[in-house]
Amino acid sequence: MVNNFKFFVAKTLGNLSFPILKVLPTGGKSFPGLVYLNIAGKEALGDLSNHQIDDGSILITGTNGKTTTTTMIIKILSNDYKLATSVGNNTIYSLATGLLHDKGQMGVFEYGIRDIVHGTPDLICNQIQPIGVVYTNISREHTQVAGVKNPFKDYVKAKTLLSESMHDGILITNADDPNTTFIGLNKEKDNHVIYYGLELEDYEDIFVEEDVLCPNCNNNLEYTTHYFNQRGIYHCGCGFKRPEPDVKLIRLLQENNKYYITIDVDAYNYRKKNNIQYTLEMELPVVGIHNLYNCLATIATYTAFTDKENVKDNVINFFENYEFVIPPGRFEIIKIGGKTIGVGQGDNGDALKVNSLLMKNYVDDELEFIYTTPDVNEEEIFEDHCLSIKGLNPDKLVVMPGRVSTEISEEYYNQIKDQFNSEYCPVEFDFEKRINKVLELIKNSEYKNIIISGCGEEIIFWDELKKKIRELNL
Repeated sequence: MVNNFKFFVAKTLGNLSFPILKVLPTGGKSFPGLVYLNIAGKEALGDLSNHQIDDGSILITGTNGKTTTTTMIIKILSNDYKLATSVGNNTIYSLATGLLHDKGQMGVFEYGIRDIVHGTPDLICNQIQPIGVVYTNISREHTQVAGVKNPFKDYVKAKTLLSESMHDGILITNADDPNTTFIGLNKEKDNHVIYYGLELEDYEDIFVEEDVLCPNCNNNLEYTTHYFNQRGIYHCGCGFKRPEPDVKLIRLLQENNKYYITIDVDAYNYRKKNNIQYTLEMELPVVGIHNLYNCLATIATYTAFTDKENVKDNVINFFENYEFVIPPGRFEIIKIGGKTIGVGQGDNGDALKVNSLLMKNYVDDELEFIYTTPDVNEEEIFEDHCLSIKGLNPDKLVVMPGRVSTEISEEYYNQIKDQFNSEYCPVEFDFEKRINKVLELIKNSEYKNIIISGCGEEIIFWDELKKKIRELNL
C-alpha cells in the first residue's frame, strides 16, 4: 500500500497520459499503466484495483483462446455490470491501464504469461486478489523467453501462479486439458472449481497425437478419446483422471454451415452461493472445435458470476446476437486472382492445427504450405508443428525462417524435407524482406490453394503480410 498523496499523483498522471495514446504506435497502449506503476510501484497495483473495482476481478489466461474468450466474457457480463477491462495486451502495464481507464463493479482482464520473471503471475494474483481465474488450455508455447530456455514445466508453473493465492473464489478450467485440470484439482480445497469440456461419443481428432505426460506422476496418460491436441478423456495409473465437466457439450451436429449443439450446465454461482442448472439448445456458425471450448468457458464464467435470474435466456440471447469472425481468430482466408490463401500466426502446436483445420474447409485441389519456423530453443514447438503439417499433407512444402535464426530454421527444414516435395528459402531477419519473399512465392506458385502459417515476430508481421497479400495483382 502506498500513501494517499503518492497514489493520487500516480493515478492523476496516469490518467493525464491517455491522450498520448493517440500518437503512440501499437506498443503504447499500456502507457498510462506504465506511468502509474513507475511512480507508485508495482506493489501499488492492488491500491488501484481496490479503488476502481467494487466487487472483484476475473483474470483469463491460457495458451490459446485468451483474447476470444475474454472478449466474449466482457460482452456478456457487460449486460449485467459496469466493467473495467483489458483485452489483447498481456502485461501488468496493460492491466493497470484497464484499471485506470474505467471504474467498475467488476474487472475482466486477459492476462497472458510467458514465464514467471516477465509475467510476475504471483504478484498479479496477490495484488488483484481475483474472485475468478479462467484457464483456456496450456500447451507448449514460448519455450524460450528473452533468449532464455523456458521449460514447459516452468511455463505451466507460471500459469498456475496466477491463481495460487486465490481463496474463496471460483477457478474455471478446461477438464479436457490435463494441465488445467491439475491446477483445478489442487485448488478445490480452498475454492470452488468449475470444469468445462466435451462429452461427445462420436468425435475424434483427425491428427495423430504424441504421448502426453501425466502432470501428477510424469508417466504417459492413457486416452479413450482425443478431442483436440492434448484435450480429451484421459486417465493415469496414479489415479489422476479427467473430471466430469460441470459445463459440457453433449451434442454437436454440423449441417449446412451450422453447428447444432446441446450444452448441459450445473455450475456454482458466486452470488447465490449455490448451483445453477439448465440445458442449452443452440445454433452457431461453424467456428471450429477450439472456439466451442471458448464458448464453454464463457458460459461457465457467466453462470458463475451473474446475479440475474434468467441465466439460460441471457446466454441464448447473447449467442444469438454475437457476431463471430469467420474464420475465427487471427487466421484469415483471402481469395485473390483465382487463388485461395490462408494466412495467419500459428506460433504453437494448437494454433497451427487450428489454422490447418480451417484451411481444410477451403481446399478443393492441391495445396502448398509456406511454413515459417520457430527459433533456437523452440524445438518442442517445431515437433508440435510437424504433426499439423503431416496432418494437412501438403503437395508442396516451402520452409523459411519465422524468427531470428536462419541456421536453426535450416536445421528444422532438414528434419522434415524428405517427407514432402519441399524447398528451403533462407531470408535474413528482416520483416520487409520476409514479407516480400512470401509475396514472391505466392506470385510464382503453381498452386491455387496456399497456406502461410507458423512463427513470426509479433502479430504486426502477420497483419502487414495480410495487407500486402490483399494488394497483390495476380
